[in-house]
Parts: sequence; structure tokens; C-alpha cells
Amino acid sequence: MAADPRIFIRQRAAELGFGVCRFASASDPWSAGEKLAHFVDAGRHGDMGWMETTLERRAHPTAMWDGAKTAIVLGMNYGPDEDPRPELEEASAGYISVYARGDDYHEVIKGRLKILAGQIAARLGQEVKVFVDTAPLMEKPLAQRAGLGWQGKHTNLLSRTHGNWLFLGTILTAAEIEADEAEVEHCGRCTACLDACPTQAFPAPFQIDARRCLSYLTIEYAGAWPREFRIATGNRIYGCDDCLAACPWNKFAQEASEARLQARDALKSPPLADLLALDDPAFRALFTKSPVKRIGRDRFIRNALYAAGNSGEATLIGAVERLLDDQAPVVRGAAVWALSQLSPERFAELRETRRASETDEAVKQEWRPSPLAGEGGPRSGSDEGSRRPQT
Repeated sequence: MAADPRIFIRQRAAELGFGVCRFASASDPWSAGEKLAHFVDAGRHGDMGWMETTLERRAHPTAMWDGAKTAIVLGMNYGPDEDPRPELEEASAGYISVYARGDDYHEVIKGRLKILAGQIAARLGQEVKVFVDTAPLMEKPLAQRAGLGWQGKHTNLLSRTHGNWLFLGTILTAAEIEADEAEVEHCGRCTACLDACPTQAFPAPFQIDARRCLSYLTIEYAGAWPREFRIATGNRIYGCDDCLAACPWNKFAQEASEARLQARDALKSPPLADLLALDDPAFRALFTKSPVKRIGRDRFIRNALYAAGNSGEATLIGAVERLLDDQAPVVRGAAVWALSQLSPERFAELRETRRASETDEAVKQEWRPSPLAGEGGPRSGSDEGSRRPQT
């Protein structure tokens, strides 16, 4: 009788730093594709047009590769060394999501997956393909099918052994490997994640509206935000961990063991004054090998300006005012709003001359006196704003 290939694969996965490795059918029917289609039809994907264009390929693993028989789903822990939520009280510092404080997980995990995939192909003599959140493969439903965890009421994967802090990677193979038992939902009556959301981004349990999610707004959305979300973001400048950190299952979570995924000191509560001074080269240098770099300097400074406006720190007024002359309209507009929050008097003093000299219409609107809520960008649910948090 041939040895169970899962034993060999799990041993190799553990040697490469993966905390969990499980197996699922890649060819059996599932409903995840239909749920995603409903999400997109409702416009809840926001500006993430790539979700629409890749919808058919996301419908089922075999739509990506019709030869796929088995999904090998792996998890790598990235748990923080302490509860990150107290950092939200540091008004003069920015909050960067836990997952983005170390090296880019795509690069860390993909390299390990390629090594493992090569070993599997050599052992089983079957074709393999590697995926790490960069291809239209629905990894979370596959992870639940494989038994790594379940998609909680916040739509993210959570586990009874790892809490909410798992990066996922998948290897599809043409080999037929016995599947593990799927996981079932263990949320019960708990609504901690839903209650923790600062923008009420969950229309119902197990549903999310990306247009209201701070992870989407800080990372995926390119324009000026609706004003209600500018206030709600507090000091969150890249991503949001509120729903993840609130989950009681985190009592079983462990600190990240992979050195490249551990937080850099410079990315834990960085001072807003330092961030507002970043030009493009300095931004790229600070976020070398970090996923933050992919959003670009202008979008990041926009986020930092919203946080500055919420800080109540008069010491930031000078830095904010200097950014009124930034080349990027999205930065100038955010600087106008931040100034209006930090110093209404200075805002009023500059308003008429600045509005008259401004060439961008959206920035001009930011200079309007007593602006109404929602004028800073497309309103949630509007056609203008209906065009990536996890689904």
C-alpha cells in the first residue's frame, strides 16, 4: 500500500515554516462563486474593477485550471506580539495594519510555496500551480473546505488554533489526494467583530460592503474619501484590524515566528509628523519590501493627512499647510480638510485666495465653507463610488 502523500507534504511544509497544511478537493462543486457574483452585482466591491473582469475565473478552482484535482492549502501565522488596539489611541501616530509591518507576505510565502510545489511535483509526478492572493483563486472558501478554519461574520478566515492571524497560500495539483474534513462555523452568537467595525461595513453577519471598509479606503480607493469615513478612520493610515483583533478566538493565536513577517519598529505607530514629510524617494525607502509601497506615496500621504486632521495636534498644522502646495490633487484636497479640522481659523483665512488659485475642481470643493457630509468623495452606495477587502 502506497504511503499517504499528505504525511510527506505536511512534513515539508512544516520545515518551510507553514503552521498548518491541509487538503481539499479542487474539483467538487461549491457555492462560493455564486456568493461572490452576488457581492459584485450589489456593487459592494467598490472600485475593484478587477473583481468584475475576473469573476468567471474566480467562480471555481477549475475555472483557473481545469486539470486541478486537489488544493493543498497552507497557513503561515503572522500574529502580533501584543494586542494592537491600544495603538489606536495614539493620536499623533499612524496605525499600520499588523499584516503590513514586516516584509510583503506575497514574496515571503510565494518563495516557500514554490520550493514545496517542486518537491510535491517530484514526489508525485503530477503538475502543480502556486497561488498567493495574486491570482483569481478564492482561497478562503478553499481553506474552509480544507479545514484550516471558517469564514467568520467579518468574512475573514479564522481558526480555533490560530485565531485571525493567518496568511494563506495554495498549491493546486493534478494529483488526487485524500481530502481533509472541512471546518464548520464556530462563531455562535458572538458579534464582537461586527460591533468593533468603526464604519459599519457589515450589512449583515457574513457580509461586507467594501465601500465602507477602511482597509478598502486606505489601500484600494484612489480618490478623496466621503467625509464620514475621514472622521471614522481615526489614525488608521493603512488597513484596519479592528474586526480581526476583536475576535475571542485570538486567545489561541501565536506570535509570528517567521522573522521577515515580524513588525519593524519603524512601522509600529510611526509619528504622523515624520510621515507627512515623506517625498516619493523617502516613501519608497521607508517601505522597502513592504506591501504599503504598492499604494504609492500620494495615496499614503492622503491617508496620513486624514489622520492628522483627526489628531487634534496643533504641532501638525505647519506640515499640513505645506502640503497645500503638493503636486498631487488628492494630497492637496486631504490637506485642505486636515487644516479645516486642526485650525478652522487658518482655513478661513486662506480659503478665498486658495480656492481662487486652485486648478483642480475637486480640491476647490474642499475649500467650500461648512461643507456637507459626503462632499469629499463619492457617497457610499452611489454610482460614482460603486466601482479589496476580503470576500
